Amino acid sequence: MIVVNLDVMMAKRKISLNELSERVGITITNLSKLKTGKAKAIRFTTLEAICKALDCTPADILDYSSEE
Repeated sequence: MIVVNLDVMMAKRKISLNELSERVGITITNLSKLKTGKAKAIRFTTLEAICKALDCTPADILDYSSEE
């Protein structure tokens, strides 16, 4: 299963959901779904924009766990 650590990176960068939404150009609702792990997919362009805004890599945001 893929684990989304967006909330961890946001906390490390001290950035709010509202601020990230403005920087990336994605609705708060969609970012919230991603942050809580309820999103079923993410576009590479979205992932790239989030990584750019948070100055991180996809591996900082996404993790894999073999346990469900």
